[in-house]
Amino acid sequence: MTGRERPERPVLVYDGDCGFCTSSVRFLERYVPVRATVVAFQFADLDALGTTAERAEYEVLWIDRAGRVSGGAEAVGRLLTAAGGPWKALGVAIRIAPVSWLAHGVYRLVAANRHRMPGGTAACMLPAAQRPGARD
Repeated sequence: MTGRERPERPVLVYDGDCGFCTSSVRFLERYVPVRATVVAFQFADLDALGTTAERAEYEVLWIDRAGRVSGGAEAVGRLLTAAGGPWKALGVAIRIAPVSWLAHGVYRLVAANRHRMPGGTAACMLPAAQRPGARD
């Protein structure tokens, strides 16, 4: 994609340097019929997707076919809704108050502690530019 084009499929953008994030995405790919392009933000054309590295470091992102960017628990809810089947009900619930408030709080708690989660590493605590082997 060049400029600000609409993606052909939704796009899930995650932190490819975070072990917990990568493990979570692999779980989604295995058990949830993800109907999206899945890409680590370190390898994505974030400008073309309408977002920034700072936002992608902060939270998982879902870019729908219209180019709308959702982040965090909202992104997870949209991904699950798009997966359809039994996942759709969970995805819709995550996006409706008061469940959305709880989902947001849980997401932020997990994101802040991802280095302590299974698969997480101490590097997950650092901003992407300060991680070992950071890309310029």
